[in-house]
Amino acid sequence: MLTHRTSEIQNRLHHFLFRSLDELMADRLAMDAESVVLDLFHRTASRVPAYRTFLGAHGIAPETVESFDAFRQLPLIDKPNYMHVYPLPERCRNGRLAECDRVAVSSGSTGKPTFWPRSIIDELDIALRFEQIFHDSFKAHERSTLAVVCFALGNWVGGLYTTSCAWHLAAKGYPLMVATPGNKKEEIFRVIQELAPCFEQTVLLGYPPFIKDVIDAGLAAGIEWPRYRVKMVFAGEVFSEEWRSLVSERVGSKAPCYDSASLYGTADAGVLGNETPLSIAVRRFLADHPKAARELFGESRLPTLVQYDPISRLFEVHEETLVVSGDNGVPLIRYHIADKGGIVDYGEMRDFLRDWGAVPLIDYGLDETFPCRPLPFVYVFGRADFTVSFYGANIYPENVTVGLEQPHIMAWATGKFVLETKESADGDKYLSVTAELLPGATADDQKCRTLAESVKAQLLRLNSEFANYTPPEKQLPKVTLRPFEDPEYFPAGAKHRYTRR
Repeated sequence: MLTHRTSEIQNRLHHFLFRSLDELMADRLAMDAESVVLDLFHRTASRVPAYRTFLGAHGIAPETVESFDAFRQLPLIDKPNYMHVYPLPERCRNGRLAECDRVAVSSGSTGKPTFWPRSIIDELDIALRFEQIFHDSFKAHERSTLAVVCFALGNWVGGLYTTSCAWHLAAKGYPLMVATPGNKKEEIFRVIQELAPCFEQTVLLGYPPFIKDVIDAGLAAGIEWPRYRVKMVFAGEVFSEEWRSLVSERVGSKAPCYDSASLYGTADAGVLGNETPLSIAVRRFLADHPKAARELFGESRLPTLVQYDPISRLFEVHEETLVVSGDNGVPLIRYHIADKGGIVDYGEMRDFLRDWGAVPLIDYGLDETFPCRPLPFVYVFGRADFTVSFYGANIYPENVTVGLEQPHIMAWATGKFVLETKESADGDKYLSVTAELLPGATADDQKCRTLAESVKAQLLRLNSEFANYTPPEKQLPKVTLRPFEDPEYFPAGAKHRYTRR
């Protein structure tokens, strides 16, 4: 019996359950993140055998790391040099896998799937991210709420992790019921039709393209989404603000900053940050002002933009990619997650917005009377290798997405596509976009021309490399329309890839 764990779990549960979100966040804002991460480093070096051995192999004595500057000189850890080198138990606290009580599996997109154990103690920290969304955005402490988990269930991190964190909020006293149909549309519709009328609002949580599929298929099946005051929580993919507006309109939402939120999370480290009404309003401003976005992010594409709690997960930037430190079943010290992105301090963001004349953000849906939590921002483009090169221009899926997500096109297209460079029989390169039709929609030449012109217009607006490098006669992509859930390009149930090489 691990009685010391029982006592620690009881203390942490009591702390989470019996203190308000405002109290918990006020405590964190008063802490010094650099001191907290230094303490985590020393605890990890003392209690985690693999990390102690890793430091020794690099000739580092933990007691010499006494400042944050010294901490920033520590070697990065990643899957090849740490996770795949040391046995799983040795990467856990006290070298015991039994110190954890649950496990998730990464998708294996970078190689062999990896197991990520954690405990309820680690999970409570992540539950705060969900509480920020449910409290600050959805007012779920004031409204009876049905939360419908539409992520796939099983060992993969999204479904059960989300479910467990939502259960913690219910245990805390939120009038919240959690339903778990997973990614089965028929079961989701059964839950909505039977249970949603009993609640003041309904929250759909899932992968963005799947949530849109659920909404579209529900409309076709006669579900009147506006009746249920639908809110949405997304994770796993960057999407455009045009897409958010479109999906919000289809469920009857008139307040996208408060009716939806995206999580930035990984199986490795849990939820690293979350959209807030402020971050969404900022992103909607940047979507309307590409020059401002390029100044802030250094690229034409619009990344996911979230706020994060540095007491929970501390970010650094290494060669334009993200490094994170945080406690977990497998504690992470300067873990290189390799997502392309960066960080912006809260004050720096406010100054940037003021310089661009974007304060206040009322025009972009932010209620300035509601206090914003002064947390820093992290922006995430995703993996750096999901681009297509065409005439020397790097073309990002995010640029093409905006072309598809125009209202007159989304009337017959799902928004999913595959971007490729192909070669004609004469050996000429051309840009290819294969797009998925909505159920029941049919392909024709006019739709292909409309979509091609829309994609071209957005590429010219958003991507200066495309506008300057690509000859005008090559700028119009060739569009192919495929049926809904086409097995070659859009197989049902598979995580979609937006580029092919």
